[in-house]
This record gives sequence, structure tokens and C-alpha cells, in this order.
Amino acid sequence: MAQQERAIRTRHAILKAAASVFDDRGYEAATIGEILNRAGVTKGALYFHFPSKQALAEGVLGEQFSVLTVASRVCKLQQLVDLGLVTAYHMRRDPVVSAATRLSLEGEMGSQFGPRMIGEWIAATQKILTEAKAQGELLPHVDPAETAWLFSASWTGVQVYSHSLDDRADLEERVAALLQHLLPAVAVPAVLSRLDIRAERAAEVGPESERLAHEERAG
Repeated sequence: MAQQERAIRTRHAILKAAASVFDDRGYEAATIGEILNRAGVTKGALYFHFPSKQALAEGVLGEQFSVLTVASRVCKLQQLVDLGLVTAYHMRRDPVVSAATRLSLEGEMGSQFGPRMIGEWIAATQKILTEAKAQGELLPHVDPAETAWLFSASWTGVQVYSHSLDDRADLEERVAALLQHLLPAVAVPAVLSRLDIRAERAAEVGPESERLAHEERAG
């Protein structure tokens, strides 16, 4: 058991280091040597878990979904809000989430894995919206699939603009503003009035997601 726990910690440390290098340099300019230096592990340990730089990038892309964990909410639209705010919170603080975004949008990795990652985000959003509609939280005309596509695309645009114009310093505020503009078009008024869409909520649900992710890794 102790050996298994060490292996899990080593793998996580390697992914964190790889994410920080990918986020700083981009995939093409990143080197295994720099990742080894940041992770503080041997080349053998790294290759035991990840046989190539591409495998490392794939690991980072997959790891983001374990980081972006939101507990189920009774109100599914609040769960959707919280997922958007949690993602903004971690994108500013966790290199795994930031690097995964860069990898899925730029260069070789973006061409190879971007469509799949975007598809997974749309699917996750659609699932929550479908549950919201089943609970009567959405207006009758709302199509969860179409709305999920638009929400996901809008969120990505906000992230790109915030990154380019303000190094993401205002990302939580921008995401909250986006949701405040979009949700009145889809939510039943009685549900809309109960939603907490404050930017400050990101600092409340962000640590919760960190705890859930830690518990999941610990088994």
C-alpha cells in the first residue's frame, strides 16, 4: 500500500511539473529535461509512468477533469454556475487546468486533442442542462444540446479574452458576468432568482473542489 501511494504521489508530481512547463513554454518548446528538473524525479520514474512527451500531454489533459470536481447540487443550474466558477478559479491557480486549456487550443496538441476536449466539455454541460430541464429549471423552449454548445463556446471566448487582455486576473468576474447575461435567457424566473452567480462564489467552491479531488486521488 505504501508503495502504491508513493507511485500515485510521484505520478501526480510529474503531471504537475509537466503542466507547469507546458503552460510556460507550450508543447513544442517543452523538454523532458525541464520537466524532470521541476518534478525532482529520475528519468526512469518519469518514463515508468509516461513513455513520451505526448503521453505526458495526454495525462495533463485527462487530469484536468479530476481537478475540476463539483459536488452534485439539488439545483442543477447552480451546479452549472459552480462548475464555470470552479474552472475559472483553478485556471488562475492550478497549472494542470491552465496547461490543459493551452494544449487543447494550440499547435500540435490542439489539432490532435482539441476537438475531443471541446466535445467532452460540451457533453458535461449538456448533461447538467438536461438534468435541469427534467427538474423544471429551464424555460420550455430551451434545447440543452444547443445551449450547452453556446455556453461552452462563450466560456472559452471569455477565457481567451481575459488571458490576452488581463492575464486572467479578472477571469472569475468575467465568467460571473457571462453567466449573469446568459442564464436569464434559459432559466425559469423562480430558479434564476435563487442562483448565486457572484464572482466571489469562486473562492467558496474552489477549495471545495480541491478537497474532493484530493479525496478522489486518495481513494
